[in-house]
Amino acid sequence: MENNSKFSNKWGFIMSCVGSAVGLANVWAFPYKIGMNGGLSFLIPYLFFVFLFGRVGLSAESAVGRKYKSGPMGVFREVWKSRNKEGVGRVLRWIPLVGVVLLAIGYTVVITYVLKALIDSITGVLLTQDPNVWFESISSKDFVLAKEHFLLIIIVFFTLAYGTKGIEKTNSFMMPLFFILFIILAIRIAFLNKAVEGYKFIFSLDFEKLMDIKLWIAAMGQAFFSLSIVSTVMVVYGSYLPESEDIVHSSTITSSLDTVAAMLSTFVMLPATFAFGFSQSEGPKLIFVVLPKVLQEIAGGRIFAIILYIAMVFAGVLSVQSMIETVAEAITSKFEKLNRLIVLVVLMIIVFVCGLFLHPIAKWGAWMNFVTIYILPISAIIGAISWFWVMKKEDLLEEINKNAKHKHGDGWYKLGKFLYVPLALILCIIAIRYQISF
Repeated sequence: MENNSKFSNKWGFIMSCVGSAVGLANVWAFPYKIGMNGGLSFLIPYLFFVFLFGRVGLSAESAVGRKYKSGPMGVFREVWKSRNKEGVGRVLRWIPLVGVVLLAIGYTVVITYVLKALIDSITGVLLTQDPNVWFESISSKDFVLAKEHFLLIIIVFFTLAYGTKGIEKTNSFMMPLFFILFIILAIRIAFLNKAVEGYKFIFSLDFEKLMDIKLWIAAMGQAFFSLSIVSTVMVVYGSYLPESEDIVHSSTITSSLDTVAAMLSTFVMLPATFAFGFSQSEGPKLIFVVLPKVLQEIAGGRIFAIILYIAMVFAGVLSVQSMIETVAEAITSKFEKLNRLIVLVVLMIIVFVCGLFLHPIAKWGAWMNFVTIYILPISAIIGAISWFWVMKKEDLLEEINKNAKHKHGDGWYKLGKFLYVPLALILCIIAIRYQISF
């Protein structure tokens, strides 16, 4: 079934893509990696890879979605059918689809943590006790956050209930507000004593680290998966993009805004930890232990805690929204007579019930490691190979160049085929071989 839903304009498409891409990887993983890899030494290769992956990989995923007016279920079938290998496409398409379901289940759990932090910031509970004790109380027991988890599911459902129009409107509202809230936080942190040491570190350059191949691999992995180039969401959102829009231009703006979000998070996290001499932590502890300690120490900390967690809830809701939409599109395109709202209700129930058993951080961590070490890298590489080695060159370039301000030819295509695809393959091998979750 051809999906007739469309974003009304380029802004809606860009904000929806940014809403999907900007998630907790930007908020907690990027600042941590900047801190662990010498500031500018990490930022230089990261910016190179974001530019490459945004203009080539992200553009290709949006292009194939728009060309075939479908998500991964239809796109993989049609791309491989063009080489008389339709059966291969019918098998491969299930890998990214299963991956996005598993990711949505795990992702809703950690956003439930964020929602709980927001609620306890409003009531004052989070800022009046030891954050370590608070975090232990919510992350070590089964079903302890069932009410907050259910509330999150309801919020996500209503953002999806009105189809593409609802997705566009929620992203067009929440993402600009996310940026505004983080700018407010960054300004407040800038006035802390010794915060300047954090800025100095962010823009410090260690040539020895810059020459370290492991740093480049870490930067490449962060850039790749931060943009959600895993053959799912961006394909679906591409299928909603009007023919009149310049795909490469829109994808470049998307990757740029994703980077701005990551840098804003860094300007909040690192100067704050430097100002109070707290050790940098990765993942949940940065958000739920280190930052609450900082906020307890500053004037108006409760207000800024509310701002922080509202922004993070927005980012999380939009990411989960994009994952559920990908699965809903796949099901409704396969079974045309199914009612979309019923499909959404069933999907939300599955995500909620499965997620209830992952509330303890140890269970959640094992689940997410499986998804991010195995499923997502494999999804990324089968998409990259399909777009640049299986799909006919003229078909891809025709779609890329529709209403493009600057036409793209062999140069763009060869970057994808001979640089982007090998880099994606390297990431996939490294992730699986060394059990690395990028």
